[in-house]
Amino acid sequence: MRRLKEIIVVGALMLAAWSAFSLPAGMTSDQALTFGIMLITLSLWGTGLVPGYVASTFLFTALILAGLAAPQEVFSSFSSSAIWLVVTGFVIGAAITHSGLGGRLGAMARPHLSKSYATLIAGLMLIGMVLGFVMPSSLGRAAVLVPVGMALADVLGLGKGSTGRTGVAVIIAIGTNMPSFAILPSNIPNVILSGVAEQSFDAHFSYAEYLLLHYPVLGLLKSAIIVALVLGFFPARVATGNAIPTQTTGSGRRQMALLAILLVTLGFWSTDQIHGINAAWIGLGTSLVLMVPQLGFVPPPMFKSSVDFSMLLFVAGALTLGTVVNTSGLGEIIAGKVLSALPFQPGNDFLNFISLSLLGTGTSIFTTMAGVPAVLTPLAPNLAETTGFSLNAVLMMQVIGFSTVIFPYQVGPLIVAMGLAGESTRPLLKVTLALFVITFLVLLPLDFLWWKLLGVI
Repeated sequence: MRRLKEIIVVGALMLAAWSAFSLPAGMTSDQALTFGIMLITLSLWGTGLVPGYVASTFLFTALILAGLAAPQEVFSSFSSSAIWLVVTGFVIGAAITHSGLGGRLGAMARPHLSKSYATLIAGLMLIGMVLGFVMPSSLGRAAVLVPVGMALADVLGLGKGSTGRTGVAVIIAIGTNMPSFAILPSNIPNVILSGVAEQSFDAHFSYAEYLLLHYPVLGLLKSAIIVALVLGFFPARVATGNAIPTQTTGSGRRQMALLAILLVTLGFWSTDQIHGINAAWIGLGTSLVLMVPQLGFVPPPMFKSSVDFSMLLFVAGALTLGTVVNTSGLGEIIAGKVLSALPFQPGNDFLNFISLSLLGTGTSIFTTMAGVPAVLTPLAPNLAETTGFSLNAVLMMQVIGFSTVIFPYQVGPLIVAMGLAGESTRPLLKVTLALFVITFLVLLPLDFLWWKLLGVI
């Protein structure tokens, strides 16, 4: 396996060198160099030959030394709200663990979720889906659910390194993210699509219409398939009876105070459409309170051991890659080439539907999910003319595309959630690859029939 990874990385190096000299697809020299750096970075992330933070550091260094982007642009990702939601997640997770609240909540949830491993996995997915309706940020949802889920895994005998614990981490990572692609304000790509479409074409998306169009297949059915995949890839049995003691250590008064703080935070997160405060800054305020040493929620030693800087570097790298690809013009070139290669046929609605959906998926490999709407939305009028679909239908097909994940690095919150759980991201790849195949063979045709039934296409 390592040999194969090395071959992939070497192939990426050779392709990068070729692009730098041949300037493919009408790229400028700067775009070709950026494309080469992007290929190397993606190969390192995709193979895991080196840790993700090493690949991100390579990306930062190469862009700056080659003069392809100013340091302010390269490191602008550290001012992104996503980074501070990651920090919030680490701090909240540390507070829940240190106070013993996670163990107590896990013990409380145990009677409802401990009947079987299947009940546990399905229950965690259901909780993640419900949170998608009340919390606007998938990172925030992960920050809340990961500590509780991991504490519950401990209570049920799914110890560190076990297959079952990995399954719990995977279902929380995916459950707090993927179903919410079908809920308009609940994921960053959705919001970007809505904003760009409104600004460019004065197109307005209704919350209810968006939900009706996407949630039956991309929310409900896809979630059921994810549960089945996790149960298949990560089989386990939970401890039953009294074999595992209930974890109720820690100060009850401090746990209640922490729970009150988290409920207030959740309330602000859930009502962001009213007050307009970004979820990250709400989380940052919560983190500030929790980090005050005198309150004892997250003592300094606990903070130092809980905040994973390597994970911050990885997420920052993914954000920077999407930003640089878009600002350099590479995103449009890549999308244009993919567009010309797709088999569009006027009048063949099914083929055009599949092609447009895969266009978003393919573009996201290079731009990450958040970059897809910024790249493809300006092309929507041309795509509508080519396919015969309405402009609104073409815009909505982006959702199918950027919700179809192939590699975990495409969706930062997946990586963050696994990091918060203390698990490797590699197990995610099993699920995302299998889910991509099932989506292509089953969910896309079903989605097509659903859209036909609704009269959208």
